[in-house]
Amino acid sequence: MTLRRRVGVMGGTFDPIHLGHLVAANEVYYHLALDEVVFVPTGQPWQKADRAVTDPEHRYRMTLLGTAGSPFTVSRVDIQRAGPTFTVDTLRDLHSALDPVDLFFITGADALAGMHTWREPEALRSLAHMVGVTRPGHELGGDVPASATVLEIPALEISSTMCRERVAAGRPIDYLVPAGVAEYIRKYALYL
Repeated sequence: MTLRRRVGVMGGTFDPIHLGHLVAANEVYYHLALDEVVFVPTGQPWQKADRAVTDPEHRYRMTLLGTAGSPFTVSRVDIQRAGPTFTVDTLRDLHSALDPVDLFFITGADALAGMHTWREPEALRSLAHMVGVTRPGHELGGDVPASATVLEIPALEISSTMCRERVAAGRPIDYLVPAGVAEYIRKYALYL
């Protein structure tokens, strides 16, 4: 008998990956007793078609650096697929690669409340258990699926947008992103 692994899936643009992403992944990993959390940088995020997004290879490498030394892995599944990135495609590809597996898709609880607008929302529910993470004191708006798990995680007021803006303004991002990521951003002069 083959045991089904319990794998968390943390999809995102990761432009750049920051400590808030890692704290969220670690809290879900611990609370849901997962075997692994795989980070999946998007190839072409469909929700961000109206703005420039850093090259996928840079975002992939920063995610590798950010997860080094952790129980997390990084997948190229979305970067290798042509066209816009949709969660349903990510989950199908991961099922094909990892079966037998139970997937747990990790996202912000606010994003989860808008899941009804995502491509094939019913298929999403059959491919993975949905896990929404929220910060203390933040009220959930919208309709979070009743079957979803919502976890409150320690508050870290860090966002990728804030990190990019700080770099562009010449301000430090040390201790907001993993040290290897900060060095990578400096080396390749990203976000200037």
